[in-house]
Amino acid sequence: MRPPTMVGYRREWWRGDVLAGLAAGTVVIPQAMAYATIAGLPVEIGLYTCMLPMIVYALLGGSRALSVSTTSTIAVLVAATVAGLPAHERVDTASVLRAVYTLTFLVGLFLIAMRLFRLGALVENISPATLTGVRLGVGLTVAASQLPALLGVTADADASGFFAKVGDALRHLDDADPLTVLVSASCLVVLLTLRRFLPQVPAPLLVVAGGILLVATTSAEHHGLALVDHVPTGLPHLVAPVADDIPDLLAGALAIAVMSFLETVLVARTNRRSDEPPIDTDQELLATGIASVAGGLSQTMPPAGGFSQSAVNLRSGAHTQVAQLVTVALAVLVALLLAPVLSDLPRAVLAAMVLVAILGLLDPRELRRYARIDRAELWVAVVVALLGLTGGMLLGVAAGIALTLVLVLRAVNQPHVRPLYRRADGQGWTDVPPGEHAVLQVHGGVLPLRLTGALYTGNARATQDTVLDLVRAAAPPPASVWCDATAVTRVTVPFLDALRELSTQLAASGIGLTLGGVRADVLEVLRRDEWWRAEERHLLAAEQPTTRVR
Repeated sequence: MRPPTMVGYRREWWRGDVLAGLAAGTVVIPQAMAYATIAGLPVEIGLYTCMLPMIVYALLGGSRALSVSTTSTIAVLVAATVAGLPAHERVDTASVLRAVYTLTFLVGLFLIAMRLFRLGALVENISPATLTGVRLGVGLTVAASQLPALLGVTADADASGFFAKVGDALRHLDDADPLTVLVSASCLVVLLTLRRFLPQVPAPLLVVAGGILLVATTSAEHHGLALVDHVPTGLPHLVAPVADDIPDLLAGALAIAVMSFLETVLVARTNRRSDEPPIDTDQELLATGIASVAGGLSQTMPPAGGFSQSAVNLRSGAHTQVAQLVTVALAVLVALLLAPVLSDLPRAVLAAMVLVAILGLLDPRELRRYARIDRAELWVAVVVALLGLTGGMLLGVAAGIALTLVLVLRAVNQPHVRPLYRRADGQGWTDVPPGEHAVLQVHGGVLPLRLTGALYTGNARATQDTVLDLVRAAAPPPASVWCDATAVTRVTVPFLDALRELSTQLAASGIGLTLGGVRADVLEVLRRDEWWRAEERHLLAAEQPTTRVR
């Protein structure tokens, strides 16, 4: 499985890739630094995420325009996982950082394990409603977490969850710093205006530069404007996972691995051009997994594909992952040359960037769409969001996965049998009712039905009960039931058990049961069962003496 990133590279793409990488860097680097603050980490951890993980994905990933650093969803899940560590470990900053690096390493191992066991398709079956709920929960939680920085007040370390954070911010409104509020409001106006009217302008870079310039040319930091912690000069050094932290991090690592994979694949497919190879989920699992392992060894947060930076890549003309390698080079230059300057960056600027970045997560139109189409999915989204807001996003993700399983079981456990109706032209049968109030049709004492698929443990009983209900509802009562079995492609033990019980129950009422249209390969398996061999001459009938089923 060769990654298509550099295959067939053309020299004329070089200029577009370089420009796109520089343009994306002006967005992804300050944004990744801002996302690090969501997780309560130093800004340089976000900067480091734009280095080795990006290089690994550029070499192994399957999407040509995807930009991989980190996302707000991942940052919130990292914060939630770290909050679950023992209290004595959360007091020491060095211990927290080591735990985050170990978490990133574990996320990579989970992703690689998912690739080895080919679980990509299974993970992709997580309901879109679950992802909507996660995005809503993440968006509101992130917005609440940024209020102290936007207002220039001290956050209560014990305030956890959306409602607690909002309540804490409201209690401190009277203590808000006027200069910080002014800087926050100015950044929000610039970011929102440029995003709306001049999306090609790197708004994050402008507000970062403006904030640093303000601090460098005035005494704003002495008048209440809080700055980020000192940013060290240099590149990240290698670190080893901490074995003692692993048990406390496993649940969070699994949740982050699932979300990292889903976000990466979703963004990759959304941004794929029609002339590019299709996205291979196995390849994305491997690339993202190795990128996360590399990140865990080089002081980063778990990586994932991001919408905004990938969109910048596309708008700027990126053709391949060379653009991301250019972004990496820009991040390295920032770490080596501009780290002292970044220490003059106001926290309010990063908070404003985070707030604007997560606005796209809060889209009520998705909820309205679920309400119009499927109320069950609406409730899944709402429950996941509420659990995330009250109990934390790890609980929300876990509940979302469980609810996805419920939705899947609800869909596949439906009865796999339908009544057949005579076509209007008299040429055959159809399982489409001829009208809104169609009645069951018994012809020559025969009730024709159609099995719509294989039966297994979940739907065999429901199918059996539905057949009996149809028999009881038929008028006049049928002398026999004929089932078209052309759609049955697989024989299971529950299928045979359901046939045996159905045959016995119908026979007790003097009603026969026959199957028609049984495929040769299905019949071969059926004949391995002793009961079928004894009853085949009664159960296997000729086709219904009309014409074929349509």
